Amino acid sequence: MKNLNFKRKIVNVLSVLVLYMFLFSGCHNVQSSFESTVESDFNKQPLGKEKILRMADIKHMPSIVQKYLLYTGVIGKPQVQNIRIVFKELMYKNSKAQPLDSTSDQYNFFRYPSRHFFMKASMMGIPFRVLHSYSDEKATMLVRVASLFNAVDLAGENLSETETVTLLNDLCLFAPSALIQKNISWEKRDSLSVKVNFKNRKYNVSAILFFNQKGELVEFVSEDRSALQDDGSLRKVRWTTPVRDYREFHGVKVPTYGEAIWNYPEGDFTYGKFFLQKIEYNLKSFKKE
Repeated sequence: MKNLNFKRKIVNVLSVLVLYMFLFSGCHNVQSSFESTVESDFNKQPLGKEKILRMADIKHMPSIVQKYLLYTGVIGKPQVQNIRIVFKELMYKNSKAQPLDSTSDQYNFFRYPSRHFFMKASMMGIPFRVLHSYSDEKATMLVRVASLFNAVDLAGENLSETETVTLLNDLCLFAPSALIQKNISWEKRDSLSVKVNFKNRKYNVSAILFFNQKGELVEFVSEDRSALQDDGSLRKVRWTTPVRDYREFHGVKVPTYGEAIWNYPEGDFTYGKFFLQKIEYNLKSFKKE
């Protein structure tokens, strides 16, 4: 009898191990896809000749944007060609839900605009992964629950336009030296706000940037982004990302806390709170940690 009970315990332990291997294998496939996509962009967009950002390069910008670039410390430093950003997040399914802890790793490239965002999280012991990829003016979004099924698997023009806005947001907040690109134009509104327009081939998106007296960019507002709905559709909604708590990384000041908010007519919904952990500029290759 004792031998039988012992064998049953061994079988139960092995069953649990097999289940976890099964669950995590699908998530590993998503991570592998992220890594290979990023490595492909490193091959496609290797670092070019270093260019120092000068005051003469930003004279065409509204004065408050010039003040922002001076505040961040990018003048006199190499222009950004790519970045890597690591976040911790609190994500919310709806306004009444408890937050979900997650971490993310993200790479952006600016010669040919691209963005690859990979998030890890788990719920009740079940892992899931989120992968946003945007390159060649095309975006995909994949949410994988373990290896069981894809909870979300999106592509198409609405998503591509949405991710074009996200890329513009990254440019403004985390790579301000790249805002001198020719596909970016400006419209002054008042002393502390401007409209920025970003064109990537057929996609034209814009946002209103709000600054404080110090020169910090404190809020990004766009009407060109769409929110994923419960039925899998995309609904165009005003999107705002207030930020604060600027800190210096590699001689450049960037915000370390931000929120992602959908401004629905029926009420605002803060679906994400982001805590910057690490930012790196002009990498030569993918960094696996």
